[in-house]
Amino acid sequence: MNAQGSRRRFVAAPLRYVSLHASAFALASVCALTACTLGPDYVKPTATTAATYKELDGTGWKPAQPADTLTRGAWWSVYADPSLDALEQQVASANQNVQAAQARFRAARATVAQYRSSFFPVVSANGAYSRARSSENVLHKSTAGLTLNDYLVQADASWEPDLWGRVSRSVEGAKAEAQASAADAQAMLLSMQAELATDYFELRGLDQERRLLDDTIGAYKQALDLTQHRYTGGIATDADVAQAQTQLKTTQAQALDLGVQRAQLEHAIAILIGQSPSTYSLPVAPLAAVPVVAAAGVPSALLERRPDIAAAERHVADMNAQIGVATAAFFPNLILSVTGGLEATNYSQWLLAPSRLWSLGPTLAGTLLDFGGRASVKEQARAHYDESVAQYRQTVLSAFGQVEDNLAALRVLEQEATAQDDAVAAAQRALAVVSNRYKNGAITYLDVVVAQTTALTNERDAVSIARRRMAASVALIKALGGGWDASALPTDEQIVHPSAPASDAATHG
Repeated sequence: MNAQGSRRRFVAAPLRYVSLHASAFALASVCALTACTLGPDYVKPTATTAATYKELDGTGWKPAQPADTLTRGAWWSVYADPSLDALEQQVASANQNVQAAQARFRAARATVAQYRSSFFPVVSANGAYSRARSSENVLHKSTAGLTLNDYLVQADASWEPDLWGRVSRSVEGAKAEAQASAADAQAMLLSMQAELATDYFELRGLDQERRLLDDTIGAYKQALDLTQHRYTGGIATDADVAQAQTQLKTTQAQALDLGVQRAQLEHAIAILIGQSPSTYSLPVAPLAAVPVVAAAGVPSALLERRPDIAAAERHVADMNAQIGVATAAFFPNLILSVTGGLEATNYSQWLLAPSRLWSLGPTLAGTLLDFGGRASVKEQARAHYDESVAQYRQTVLSAFGQVEDNLAALRVLEQEATAQDDAVAAAQRALAVVSNRYKNGAITYLDVVVAQTTALTNERDAVSIARRRMAASVALIKALGGGWDASALPTDEQIVHPSAPASDAATHG
C-alpha cells in the first residue's frame, strides 16, 4: 500500500467532519500532499552464496531416490507411511508450540492495524451533567449565591498529518514484522513436523531392533537347550551351559532396555500431536520406510525456501523502517484539533442553536534542544539495523551449513550401510560355520559366544545406521524448507485485510 496515497485519502475525513472552517483543513491537505517519507528506502541485504553445494560437487555421489518436488505442506508423504501421515496432520491443529506461534502472528497483525489507525483522526465524545452552588461571599462574580445546572455534550477530533512519514514508516515496519512473525510460525510448524518424523522413525527403528533381539533370544534359547542336552550327555561342560545362559540373559536385558527409549519417544510423539502421554500409545511396527534424498537445487534458491531466512530478512526491513521513524522525530508535528458541542444551564435550552460551542485550531510543536537524545535514538536504530543484517547473513550461512551437513551425512551413511550389510552377511556366515563346528565337538562354546556376539552387534549396527539415515533424510528436507517458499508469506493486503484472497500475493512488492 502506498503511504502517500493513503495520506491523500485520509485528509478527506476531517474535511467532512467540520465544515465551519474548511480553510484550515485545506491547509492541512496541502501539507499532507507535499509530505515526504524520511529515512532510507529498504533494499534487501546481500548474502554470499555458492554456485553449488560442496557435498554434491565432484564427489560422484548423487541422490539415490530424488524427490524433485516436495508437496507443499505435506512433505512427509514422500515416505509413503500412512501412520506417519495421520500423525503429521495433527501437528498443525493440535501442537501447542505451533498454536502459540500462530497467536504471535495474529498479535503482530493487530499491531499493524494499531499503527494504521494513526492515519485517521481521533474522535472522542462526552456528555456531562452537574449542579453546583457558588458562594455568596465571592465579590465580582455574577453567579455568587446561585445554584445552577450545567448540561454539556461535546465531541472532540484531532488529527496529525503524516508530514514526515513517521506513521508510514511505523506501518511499514509493523507489516514487515507481521510477515516475519508469519514466517516464524511456519518455521515452528516445520520444526515440529520434522521433530515428529524424526521421533517416529527412531521409534520404528527401535521396534525393528527389538524384533531382531527377540529373534536372537529365540535362537539363543535353542542354543542353550542344545548345550544343556550336550552337558547331560557328557559332551559339554558346565562352563558351556553357563556361557549360553549368560549370552541369553544379557540379550534379554538389552531387549528390555529398549523399552525405556521407546516409551520416551512415544511420550514425545504424544506431546507433539497435542495428546496426553498418559493415554496415548503407538502400536509396534518395524521400520519400513526408506531414506529419501531430496533434491537440493542451487544454493541461491535456499534463500526463498527457508522460513527462518524469510523471517530474518523481514526483521531487517522492520529495522530499516525504524530508522525512518527516528529520523522523523527531528521535525515538528502538526496537530489539527476541533471541538464542538452544546452547553446550557436549563434543560429546555440545551438543544437550541444558541447553546452551541466550538473551538478550532492547529498546533505546531517540535523539540528545539534535547542534547543529543533524538540523535542517539537514530544511531540506535541504525545499530539495530546493522545487527539484523548480520543476523540475516548468519542465518543464511547456518542454513547452507545444515544442508551441507545432511548431504554429507546421507552420502557417508549410504556407503556405511552398504559396508555394514556386507559385515552382517559375513558375521552370519561365520556364526553358521562356528555353530556347526561346535555341534561336531571341534571347538568350545566360547567360540560360539564370540561369533554370536559379533553377529548381533553387526545386525544392531545395521539397524542403527538405518535410523540415522532416516533422521538425516528428514533433517535434509527440513534444511531445504520442507517445500515452503517465500511467496507463501502474507502480502501487505492480506495483513491489513485477513480475508483478502491468496491471489493478491501476485501484487506483493
